[in-house]
Amino acid sequence: MHPNFVFSSESVTAGHPDKLCDQISDAIVDRHLHQDPLARVAAECAVSTSILFVSVKSASSATVDAPAAAREVLRELRYVGDRGFDARTCTIMTSLYDMGDELVQRVNEDTLDEDALERITAHDQATVFGYACGDTEVGLPLPIWLAHRLARRLSEVQSELDYLSPDGKTQVAVEYRDHQPMRIHGISILACQHKRGRPTESVLANDVRERVIEHAFKDLRWKPDAQTRIAINPHGAQVPGGPTQHAGLTGRKTAVDSYGEFARAGAAALSGKDPSRIDRAGAYAARHAARHVVAAGLAQRCEVQLSYSIGLPRPVSVMVQTFGTGTLPDDVLAQRVSRVFDFRPAGIVRRFRLRALPAQRAGVFYRNLAAYGQVGRADLDLPWERLDQLAQLRE
Repeated sequence: MHPNFVFSSESVTAGHPDKLCDQISDAIVDRHLHQDPLARVAAECAVSTSILFVSVKSASSATVDAPAAAREVLRELRYVGDRGFDARTCTIMTSLYDMGDELVQRVNEDTLDEDALERITAHDQATVFGYACGDTEVGLPLPIWLAHRLARRLSEVQSELDYLSPDGKTQVAVEYRDHQPMRIHGISILACQHKRGRPTESVLANDVRERVIEHAFKDLRWKPDAQTRIAINPHGAQVPGGPTQHAGLTGRKTAVDSYGEFARAGAAALSGKDPSRIDRAGAYAARHAARHVVAAGLAQRCEVQLSYSIGLPRPVSVMVQTFGTGTLPDDVLAQRVSRVFDFRPAGIVRRFRLRALPAQRAGVFYRNLAAYGQVGRADLDLPWERLDQLAQLRE
């Protein structure tokens, strides 16, 4: 990458149709694991005008009402009444399949010894990536971190600005010089209204500037300057937003979930999967390792790549790339990362306690990850964000 460039990343509000589907899928995962920590479950959603489709495949002793879980998420996101979609009246179609214990392996990773851990293999082929850098305190690139901050604030002001639909999108472009963020180049916000003509475009623009943009940047050293381009609904009113305007699908916002396309991410969805799926758990493990490399002062930027093959208990490849910023050669760092971190599928689940987290967090854990990013979340105590193995990595 050239040292001087402008990079933009987008985020969306929790009420965006794709994120709506992610949250419903993860709410179903949460409910299964809360009742049955050994549950195997895959949940996917699709949503369009007045209709929601939910597919759930599971092997579990849990009893989960998928339509009820979906309507609860819709209500909490304020999709009621005239906001383009109504939790009370929308049609919910389901496809529910009990895989049965004879088709899948249900394992309690906490009880396994080393020999047993080696017998738990990856069920899928997957290449996953973790990334960290020094742009922000949480190790995320600045464009996606700012886009998330604006999107979250846009959601928060919906209770103050009752004309807003739950659906919205933010984009932040940052100017880099010598690979370091220097200034905010541009900000774009799409704020949807649920009634045409209310309010006027000028009132909406002023409200968004004052209550969203100014509020989001008020405590930051990064602020828009006189040359920052700010666009609010540049193509006119967005009415009514949500599933009425554009369909949604689980797993379609992988860049929003990860690094805003600033760094590579796996192609597979993260939401809607229990922790046995290596494309989900492996992404968390790779992020954990990359963040440690940067926090330990071993690099300014770091990508960790893990490649898994079906039927093998360990990744067939562990690669580290520091883009010329490492204090040690990349292959040496890869050896250290492989020594310090357990990347076996069962080892990751056990290390992060991924099966127990829904019960420990009052039945809601994975759903909280389904909006505003699954990494770099300072608002959540995520095990893959903890810097708990720095000393081992420095040795």
